[in-house]
Amino acid sequence: MLDATAFWIEKAGVGSLRHEQIPSVGEGDVLVKTLYTGVSRGTEASVFNGLVPESERERMRAPFQDGDFPGPVKYGYLNVGVVESGPESLVGTTVFTLYPHQSAFVVPANAVLPVPVGIPARRAVLAGAVETAINVLWDAAPMIGDRVTVIGAGMIGCCVARLARGIPGVTVTLIDLDPTRRVVAGQLGVNFSDVSTAPHDQDIVINTSGSSSGLQSALETVVTDGTVIEASWYGDRPATLMLGADFHSRRLTIRSSQVGAVAAGRRGSRTTRERLTLALELLRDPAFDAVLTGESSWRALPEVMASLADGSLNDLCHTIDWKDSE
Repeated sequence: MLDATAFWIEKAGVGSLRHEQIPSVGEGDVLVKTLYTGVSRGTEASVFNGLVPESERERMRAPFQDGDFPGPVKYGYLNVGVVESGPESLVGTTVFTLYPHQSAFVVPANAVLPVPVGIPARRAVLAGAVETAINVLWDAAPMIGDRVTVIGAGMIGCCVARLARGIPGVTVTLIDLDPTRRVVAGQLGVNFSDVSTAPHDQDIVINTSGSSSGLQSALETVVTDGTVIEASWYGDRPATLMLGADFHSRRLTIRSSQVGAVAAGRRGSRTTRERLTLALELLRDPAFDAVLTGESSWRALPEVMASLADGSLNDLCHTIDWKDSE
């Protein structure tokens, strides 16, 4: 048995580092030593605060989660490390794995994806976020020349905005209540606006803000007969909307998008592995470094997670450095 350090949510609002043993490497397995993990702030804050609805506890399970909601639970899915043991073709390779925050782990070899040469390991933790952004845009299906608004300049919103910007003729506006996000929008090459000056008659509006007010703004700024893509996850929080104004007269549509299944328009031609492979390739774009706004040692992870969950730490993607872990 091998030793590792792992982050566990003990109960709502309380996290700890546990010492645990991991199994020996079997045939067809790999041993991965973690370099970086990333905190998916929106989802992981909801998990940390115990906000996963009972009805969603099974669907919300991460691929290699241990324990059950609301806790104790080991949760997370943005892990980049180096294969130390396993098939010869993978040994020494930097890989992305949908694995929680842990210093080392053993998984089947087919559970890891090699990070393309030239992509920094820290940037590669964004693969899960870019994969979500790909799915959102497959659902939204923007066309050449469209006007696109993304409400919520969080990790997912920023990744959606950067990918949408690459479509010829598309104008992308990122909207957030935090004026400091203007700098990030500039680094991503997209426009920025606050809610009061948000452009109207947008061909596509995507809400990633996780708030009722964000979704309401989306309805108010999308074109008549338009569709709002709701990419937020609210946990057990209610969402309240004003649907008595022009929602019906303008024949608006709200459509959900989430990463658990490949978007309907691509489900027959793409697997989840192909989608994640594409996300890693797209991370050759150095502009995504703008989304990496904080970093801490693994030793500080319990405090960092608490600060991200209560909003006192306002990072987009906060990475955890595990390189000096045992």
